[in-house]
Amino acid sequence: MTRQTSHSLTSDARLAIVAGYGRLPVDVALAAREQGIDPFILALKGEADQNWDDFDHRIVPIANFALVARTLKEQNVDRIILAGGVRNRPKVSDIRISFKMLFSFPKLLKDILAGGDDALLRTTINLFELHGVEVVGAQEIVPNLLAAEGVLGEIGISELDEIDIEVASNAASQLGLDDKGQAAVSINGKVVATEGSDGTDAMLKAISVQKRTGKTEGGQGVLVKLCKPQQDRRADLPTIGPMSVRNAHKAGLSGIAVEAGRSFILDKENVIKEANKYGMFIAGISRKASS
Repeated sequence: MTRQTSHSLTSDARLAIVAGYGRLPVDVALAAREQGIDPFILALKGEADQNWDDFDHRIVPIANFALVARTLKEQNVDRIILAGGVRNRPKVSDIRISFKMLFSFPKLLKDILAGGDDALLRTTINLFELHGVEVVGAQEIVPNLLAAEGVLGEIGISELDEIDIEVASNAASQLGLDDKGQAAVSINGKVVATEGSDGTDAMLKAISVQKRTGKTEGGQGVLVKLCKPQQDRRADLPTIGPMSVRNAHKAGLSGIAVEAGRSFILDKENVIKEANKYGMFIAGISRKASS
């Protein structure tokens, strides 16, 4: 459940955005600016892939928690949004902590070494809160990016698609419970792939190669992305964009289903345009119960 924020997003204290890779951090920053908020950007070194010259920003190493904490204090930040992807987990040798983090370090170290992404994000959120900074979800700024329930675009869902959606939903839900990923692909009612640490696009590219080499059976199939059942919704919600549609098309899939109200669709206009062009459906769905 998302924790209710205790601060107004238009208060005098500053909002910061921790920016990973992808378009979401930019969308959040631009939306904040439109709402009269001047966000400070903490661009993660080696992860952030957008140009932040138009915003007040600092590039920070992902594992230098002490520098991040000091910067937040210098910038009078009391609210922060975690936005964008992170490809690489912090290296233990690169970790720098503040004095306040001393007693939390064993838990942080455990999550870096052995925990799943959700466990690491929860610990990261706790570290921000330890320094008096409230973590809020990106959806507080960009609620319009959340997927609505139903079909987007011109292409509908077939009966075979419905079967694949249910099968992939069950697989994605179990994957999330295990804190291993958020996405799965079903073809002809059979799970053929689940998301790993390298992300959804890598999974789709692997399916494309497998189909070309005959290692994966024919048929179309469906990609499903769900929020992890235990996930803190303030970070790492499932996300798709135009590239997701193109990669799903290359993998021969008939459509993409994401969890309504708990997933982001970036650049929605072009997502729909691409899907229509390729004859694919895009849909927001409610979570399917495991059978």
